[in-house]
Amino acid sequence: MQDIKTRRSNRERSGETREKLIDAARRLFVEKSYAEISTPEIVEAAGVTRGALYHHFADKQALFRAVAEREAEQVALEIESQAGPEHPPIEALIEGGNAFLSAMTVPGRTRLLLLDGPAVLGRAIMDEIDGRHGNRTLREGLQAAMEAGAIRSLPLDALTALLGAAFDRAALAAETGADAGNLRLVLAGLIRGLATAGS
Repeated sequence: MQDIKTRRSNRERSGETREKLIDAARRLFVEKSYAEISTPEIVEAAGVTRGALYHHFADKQALFRAVAEREAEQVALEIESQAGPEHPPIEALIEGGNAFLSAMTVPGRTRLLLLDGPAVLGRAIMDEIDGRHGNRTLREGLQAAMEAGAIRSLPLDALTALLGAAFDRAALAAETGADAGNLRLVLAGLIRGLATAGS
């Protein structure tokens, strides 16, 4: 019985250390930039040992990837909480898009996911991360809308990629001061433009 408790508490402690490292790294990557941050700074900010860092992450890039993964996961959770099945398919897509733009206003998130992410990890890895999170929710919404006959049947992967790129561009524009209301209006227009004649 004691061994089970010890193993569980060791797992919990390990998980807490990992979270401390991700939290500290996120703060630092937003305050400065990926290139400016050293692993000793991250270790100090997290209050853990250098050995703990390398126990959980192979290097600084692997830690950045964990930060990006968590940010992308948070975005997807926001989208899913706003674009539920209670909405008609097209409205669900629009609500999901609005939730995405809102989620991207969290300080540092646009930079981490849309600027530093591709620069540090490469476009292919960021697409993979997005494919598990934000673009997954968009793809699922588009597929549901097609299956319901609410929008035209188009190649799903290409539609997801292009519409996702439009949302990313809107988030970047909002970050630099563009009118968020206008951006939402145009994105909603793009989605409504996909509607079938009977919708």
